[in-house]
Amino acid sequence: KEDRDAAEIVLKSMLRDGIQLLCCGKELKISKTDGGKRMTVDSHGQHYDITVDEILVGVGRAPNVEGLGLDTVGVAYDTKIGVKVNDRLQTTNPSIFAAGDVCFPFQFTHAADAMAQMVIQNALFPHALGLGYTSTNSLIIPWATYTEPEIAHVGMYEADAKAKGLEVDTVTFNLDEVDRAILDGEDDGFARVHVKKGTDQILGATIVAHHAGDLINEFSVLMKAGLGLSTITSTIHPYPTQAEVIKKVANAWRKTTLTEGKKRLLSKLFAWMR
Repeated sequence: KEDRDAAEIVLKSMLRDGIQLLCCGKELKISKTDGGKRMTVDSHGQHYDITVDEILVGVGRAPNVEGLGLDTVGVAYDTKIGVKVNDRLQTTNPSIFAAGDVCFPFQFTHAADAMAQMVIQNALFPHALGLGYTSTNSLIIPWATYTEPEIAHVGMYEADAKAKGLEVDTVTFNLDEVDRAILDGEDDGFARVHVKKGTDQILGATIVAHHAGDLINEFSVLMKAGLGLSTITSTIHPYPTQAEVIKKVANAWRKTTLTEGKKRLLSKLFAWMR
């Protein structure tokens, strides 16, 4: 799901660490031998026969919805998707709420925690007119993939925004131009931000860095507070820190707003001021 160039940075790091990545495998067979566990697979037209110590299989998770008597209390569910809820996290039985992986596509611990807080407010403090309710539509959910370097994201990708008919301005700033990242030897990565064209409204952001999971929070706070990217350009960041990449990508965006027309106008203004 991540941007291709973000994934490629992580891939190159894995290859440097001696990790062999076989994609699009076909005819996968696994057997146990005296030397360990044998795996044969075809990948990109090449046959591989590999013996390893252990095999870790990622098969995903299924919602725990069976055997709970949900049918008895009128709670609709799907064995693959989970419990059906509205944006207030109410099930089809309005007196029963759900939160977490069992009812939400973003299956993260921090997302479940945020939804649990919503459930407490919506279930314990209901209002006949719906006032005071909180909605999942208001959630700003960042996430991080803890590779080395990490990939962190919040909001929409550029393709998501365009699919919704939004025009987007995208700006990227590389870590190899951030002094602290260079000093730490962690300059393989970037910060990228998408804003609604002609405005400073942040639609989404991606960071590839060794501390991306920490750095992404600045974008999350701004999006939740409804503040634009120009807020970062006027915010002082301590030097030298890797968080400067956020200030620098915001400054890079600011430069793109200086159109030729604005430049001509400023030139005339400065000439007049002389």
